[in-house]
Amino acid sequence: MGVVVIIVTVLLSLASAGTIYRIAKGPSLLDRVIAADVLLAIFGAALTTEMAMNRHIDNLALLVVLTVIGFIGSVTVARFVAHRKEDV
Repeated sequence: MGVVVIIVTVLLSLASAGTIYRIAKGPSLLDRVIAADVLLAIFGAALTTEMAMNRHIDNLALLVVLTVIGFIGSVTVARFVAHRKEDV
């Protein structure tokens, strides 16, 4: 189990670094918003990995709240972009 946790930690860290780079350098606002949503998903995966590793569900409410925030944010941005394209 220890090797799996190390591999998952390295992969999530690399994904987070790439996502933070995209947030900082993204050419458009939409790229930055999508990267922020991906970073939220990575944080959720890390939280889920920690819960599986320690065999508890203490952070399940936090995970649900993060998921709902990510979903609402994505839908809001998608609606904003759709309305913006109609105006052009």
